[in-house]
Amino acid sequence: MTEKITGAQAMVKCLEAESVSVVFGYPGVAICPFFNSIYDSEIQRVLVRTEQNAGHAASGFARVTGKVGVCVATSGPGATNLITGIATAYADSIPMVAITGQVNSELIGRDVFQEADITGAVESFVKYSYLIKDARDIPRVFKEAFYIASTGRKGPVLIDVPIDIQNQMIEFEYPTQVSLRTYKPTVKGHAVQIKKVIHALEKAKRPVLCVGGGVLLSNAEEEVRSFAQKHSIPVVTTMMGIGVMPQDHPMYFGMVGNNGKAYANLAMNKSDLLIMMGARVADRAISQPDLVTENTVVVHIDVDPAEIGKNMGPSIPIVGDIKHILQDFEKHTFTGDYSEWIQQLKTWKKEKEVIRNPKEGYVDPAEFVRILSETMDENAVYVADVGQNQIWSCNYYVMRKGRFLTSGGMGTMGYSIPAAMGAKQADKSRQVVAVCGDGSFQMSFMELATIRQHNIPIKIIVLKNNYLGMVREYQHYTYQDRYSMVSLDGSPDLKMIAAAYDMPFRRIRTMDEIEAKIKEFLAVEGSGLMECIIDSYDLVK
Repeated sequence: MTEKITGAQAMVKCLEAESVSVVFGYPGVAICPFFNSIYDSEIQRVLVRTEQNAGHAASGFARVTGKVGVCVATSGPGATNLITGIATAYADSIPMVAITGQVNSELIGRDVFQEADITGAVESFVKYSYLIKDARDIPRVFKEAFYIASTGRKGPVLIDVPIDIQNQMIEFEYPTQVSLRTYKPTVKGHAVQIKKVIHALEKAKRPVLCVGGGVLLSNAEEEVRSFAQKHSIPVVTTMMGIGVMPQDHPMYFGMVGNNGKAYANLAMNKSDLLIMMGARVADRAISQPDLVTENTVVVHIDVDPAEIGKNMGPSIPIVGDIKHILQDFEKHTFTGDYSEWIQQLKTWKKEKEVIRNPKEGYVDPAEFVRILSETMDENAVYVADVGQNQIWSCNYYVMRKGRFLTSGGMGTMGYSIPAAMGAKQADKSRQVVAVCGDGSFQMSFMELATIRQHNIPIKIIVLKNNYLGMVREYQHYTYQDRYSMVSLDGSPDLKMIAAAYDMPFRRIRTMDEIEAKIKEFLAVEGSGLMECIIDSYDLVK
């Protein structure tokens, strides 16, 4: 006879069966049975200092490993605090399983202490959610949750478990297969549609590949690079697609969008064949999709059929996994001469490159990002936060063989430090650097305690301008310098903050110091905090 265990013990066994190595979380009474059970497991537990950051850390872990990240919180405010981390993962299609505790089953709906309808609250931000009503369902639910999170268009799945269900005794057996009648994600592209794309490439004179985060999620970087190189097809990326192409690749022409490169936007707008790969056609990348489609054949390749045609009507839609589809492309031969187009793009790149004139006596953030990324290890993980620092990072980060992480779809400030923690836990051999502004730093610097407690050696860089820079810049252009609630006067002395957490500190004030101090900072063993003083009124372009 099978030995009986508690629902909480079953939850831990499910995670072990899914080869989960680390969970990020914050305990509370409603999830205590689970944390009591995981005490005896080899799964590492990382205590964050606020629940939102458990989601961001799980996101960073998932993006580096390609596996499902796991975060855990208690009921009520613990669960609601986690929502921003879940929503951030959902917007960028990051595979995640979020586990929350819940009040006793018989008390649900009675507004008892720390009760929140978390499954209802996250409905807009998850692929699926479960409220477990019988502990015998735990093995099936966990198996399904990990499958749903990691297949098709990846994303977060929530599992809400009442405390009495965690304490219920069951006979445990983990399923070996998943059978979901209504969930059958498409992987292979339609052969007829693929042939249509090949014919379009033969006719085209000005083709462009626009690649998004879906390429990275599909691990199809090498396929994209090979396809572009072999057929001399220029490539631009969305923000989430940064990292697909090395910066010095001859076919790479930068990031598109509101804050992208002017020549990248020209390439997309003047193309006669635009192939969107794993990109959502969001407003920050393509603000006026109708203008793009006027004289352009548009191919949209995405694993999620709901994204195709949502924002821009494609001429040739293809549903499927981009890695498989690119492999199918390579089974076809075609010829195309795009040499004049490539030469035109190179000319635009020279003509349209922004020449910055930073104020003397401060650190130029654009040049700083360039030197930093060139000095970092070749395979390092660079995590950008949100704000001006994100745009400087996107436009001046020098991609080689590393990873570039940021919050794209949701644009969540405070993302970089916890995501960097997750990235480091995912691969402790890789150098991990988080870059943020002084506004975003103050949204998550409580995690310096997590870094210290769990010995997570990441490097944190703060571009300090004493403003919420991106909003201040918007108010500069839109409201003629009427700056409302954007000053960060009253901010702490970062040197003292670093000392409080026993963290090495460096400060850079001028350009003369950059190269030497970056090398010195990156060479320091363990974690570290660096502050770069930038002009308060600097603009992203």
